[in-house]
Amino acid sequence: MIQDLVVYAVFIGYAIGVLMTFGLVLTWVERKQAAVMSDRIGANRAYLRIPFTNVKLVWWGLFHGLADGIKMILKEDFKPRTYDWYAYAVAPWVAFTPVLLVFAVIPFGGTLEPARLIPPLADWFGDRTYPMQIARLDAGLLIVFAFGGMTIIGAMLAGWSSSNKFSLLGALRAGSQMISYELVMGLTVLGLVLIYGTVDLGDIVKQQSGIILGILPAWGVFLQPFAATLFMAAAIAENKRIPFDLPEAESELIAGYFTEYSAMKMGLFMFAEFIEIAIIGALFTTLFLGGYNLPFMNDAGFVFPGNHVVELPYVLVFVIQLVTFLVKVFLMCSFQILVRWSLPRFRYDQVLRFAWKFMLPLALANLTVTAVAVWLLRSVNA
Repeated sequence: MIQDLVVYAVFIGYAIGVLMTFGLVLTWVERKQAAVMSDRIGANRAYLRIPFTNVKLVWWGLFHGLADGIKMILKEDFKPRTYDWYAYAVAPWVAFTPVLLVFAVIPFGGTLEPARLIPPLADWFGDRTYPMQIARLDAGLLIVFAFGGMTIIGAMLAGWSSSNKFSLLGALRAGSQMISYELVMGLTVLGLVLIYGTVDLGDIVKQQSGIILGILPAWGVFLQPFAATLFMAAAIAENKRIPFDLPEAESELIAGYFTEYSAMKMGLFMFAEFIEIAIIGALFTTLFLGGYNLPFMNDAGFVFPGNHVVELPYVLVFVIQLVTFLVKVFLMCSFQILVRWSLPRFRYDQVLRFAWKFMLPLALANLTVTAVAVWLLRSVNA
């Protein structure tokens, strides 16, 4: 139906707009947050001039991201003489596109009822409702790991096709590191799958709107605090950020697997990294922080301990859920940047040892304890 096409076109446009905005804003946040932590001023030179005036809009250096984008578009697209031309050209897109696709299965709001949200269109939409999620798939969590794993191929293609020993070494590091930590990420979320009994991200968020122990929201971070810590550490390593940035390691490998890239091809690799920060924040929010809901909140309003119900107008709930999701994601992005400017880089052998000899056993132990606890609770309740 045409109504469905319109709604999902709006969802797709909203998702792309949010991710692109996060990618742009996070480049500024990284500079400013690093400057604050280092007692510096940070980016403050790029500006927009109001036409026919001498008024310059600096806005704390917010336009530096736009300046970087324009610079990369206008720079020469240098190509090395010896490379596999097809793999070299397609690698940035293989690294960039799956990052966007992951957001398709992440719920960024509750249930959309167009007739209640826009009364003049009530007759056209009727009683149709839509979960605010581009692709409502039963296997949503599996799709996340399927698309997330494709970025490894982009890094490997880029390093191999560049015919550069530093690029190849960076690609080898990227492949081994990303595979290692993706395994840890998968094991950490299995505990949540056991508890919630589904891999549908929409259902996982809805189950987190309940209450546990009479007073706490049923967020994943309260049910699986250890898994939440392991997941965030593994996700930062998956994104190849300090202290896990060995595939790039400027002081060792120049720029790692994309050393031979320039102009917008290099920009795609760098932009994908910042968008992936937002994706990690969105995933952590969805799995461990109640998704788009505030504590004790659902699609109808609030249900506080003691079964005290506070109903809210639909439009207010709709706005609160959208804003709540964006704020949570932004806070998790800021935390990742805080980590990036706080810790020193590991050695490469330490990165792999940390994954296989430390995080993997802890993830397995957490999964075992969770499985036993779930079995005991179900046996008692049965």
